[in-house]
Order: sequence, then structure tokens, then C-alpha cells
Amino acid sequence: MQNNPPPATAPDYAIETEGLSKTYGGNGGGGSGGGNEALKDVSLHVPRGSFFGLLGPNGAGKSTLINILAGLVIKTSGEARVWGHDIEREMRNARLSIGVVPQELNIDPYFTPKELLEVQAGFYGVKKSERRTAEVLDAVGLADKADAYARSLSGGMRRRLLVAKAMVHSPPVLILDEPSAGVDVDLRRQLWERVTEMNRQGITVLLTTHYLEEAQALCDTIAIINHGRLIACEPTKDLISRLDTKEITVTLDRDIDGIPETLSPYDVDLNDGRDLTFSYPPSKINSGEILTAVQDAGLGIVDIKTREAELEDIFLQLTGNPDPAGK
Repeated sequence: MQNNPPPATAPDYAIETEGLSKTYGGNGGGGSGGGNEALKDVSLHVPRGSFFGLLGPNGAGKSTLINILAGLVIKTSGEARVWGHDIEREMRNARLSIGVVPQELNIDPYFTPKELLEVQAGFYGVKKSERRTAEVLDAVGLADKADAYARSLSGGMRRRLLVAKAMVHSPPVLILDEPSAGVDVDLRRQLWERVTEMNRQGITVLLTTHYLEEAQALCDTIAIINHGRLIACEPTKDLISRLDTKEITVTLDRDIDGIPETLSPYDVDLNDGRDLTFSYPPSKINSGEILTAVQDAGLGIVDIKTREAELEDIFLQLTGNPDPAGK
């Protein structure tokens, strides 16, 4: 499913916003007048072909941003482009360049997947001779369910059908808004296999999710929004490396009553009598130094476990909220 225009005409960025703001209520004057500022001067650039994560607690502004790009919400100020098309001056082309997979399962249970895709393609003005219903269903692994009633599909199949609906007009940009919320592990895996393959074929994917480990595994670049402001936007590895911290837990061959004085220079905790957990900046201290210090203290080591900094750690540091769902 290669949907992008030829490289000569494809933009560098699939999605661009410059100073994008949205105020609900008030006088609508760019954030003044007592309204609720859902977005505040957001400038975002999503590279063509990327798998891009958009994270933030509930109420941070993610849905507002997506709805502006999809033409469902009118911006207060700033600019936004999808596949190089201004969302207001080139509204039709901008909307034809984007497919949105909503969180809600909005599927008519009395239609078959084939019928649903045909109707959706008609909404976008795709001529019957140009429709690729069978190809799209095959791409999401539903070719054998083309003529089954949608109500008979499993939860994972319905999620994939939503992806298919978003792709009927061959948009180069796919937005997935919490697509795996409430979906079990196996169904999530099936969904991501299909979406990852689409991304490999050139489709730009923008994902919002509350599963931080999912974003860390899938996304090459991550942006974090909090209180309507963009507070981070970096390659995933760079973002995580910002948090210069690592843990190593050393299990000893016997219980000890306290931490030896020779280990006091380190940030170390004793757990369950024989587990020493060290927290340290890997840019300044290496694990070998710690292990040597433990042995020099006359302690025997029977097991070692390490923990790298994770996206959850940087999310907490930047937003002050340990739960990306904002609970």
C-alpha cells in the first residue's frame, strides 16, 4: 500500500504547525478573555515517513490538535499544514491527505467490512473504478472477513477495520488516537504488526497513546504536550537519554545488617537484607566501578539486574504526572 506522492512532490514534513493555538470560550482572541486555552503556541514538525508519538496527560491538548488537523475544530490562531496543504486555504487537499483512527469503535454492526469501506470511499469522492477495497482489507488482515457482518468481528478485528476505514482514500498520513485502549495484549500486537508494515511502506503514522512502553517501542520521535504547550519533541532515544540515570541491583550471597561505609559515596539502598540497589548517572559512573566497590567491601555477588531510564521516567520528570492518563 504505497500511498505517498512521488518523492519529487512529497514534502519534508507530513504535518507542520506554527504557533498553533486554540481557546474555547472567552472572546476567542488568541487566548485572552477568560477562555480555556487548549493549545498554546504549538509549533510541531512531523517528518515524512516517521512513526511519531504524541503524548501527554488527559486534557493536555492532544485531541484538540488532532481535531484541528482533521478539520473538526477551528483553530484560534497560528498555522497548520498536512502534507504541505494549509488546513484552511487548501482544506480539501489537507483532509484528503489524512486518515484518522478514533478511539471509539464507531462501526455500523449491520454492514460488512467491504460495504463499510465502499461507503467510506464514497464519502471521500473516490470513484468506483479507483477504489481499492480488497487491497485495503488485505493490508489490515481482513480479506477473509470482507463479507462478514461487522458485529461478528472480534475486538481486534474491529480496531483493524477502523484503520482500513481511515485508509480508503489512500492518505499519506495516518493518525491513531488511543487505538489500543482497552485491547488485550495479543490484539494490540496484531494491530501494531499491520500499522508498522504500513509505516515501512511509507505512510507517516502519528500515534497518541497512554501506553508509554508502546510509544517507546514503536515511535522513532516523540512529542510531549502538557497544559496545551509543547514541552518536548525529540528522537525517542535522545529524549530518554536526557534523563541521565540508571539502576543496578546487586544480589549478595548473604544478608547484611547495613550498607558498608565504603559504599556510602554512592546513592544506594538495601532491600530485603541482601539486595543493594544503586542509582547513578551513567555519564559519570560505570557499572564496573560499582561492582568493584561491592567486591572490595568483601561482599559476594550472586546476581545482577540493571534498569535503564525509560520513557515513563522522562514523562514524569517533564509533566510531574506519573500517570499519562491523568488520573
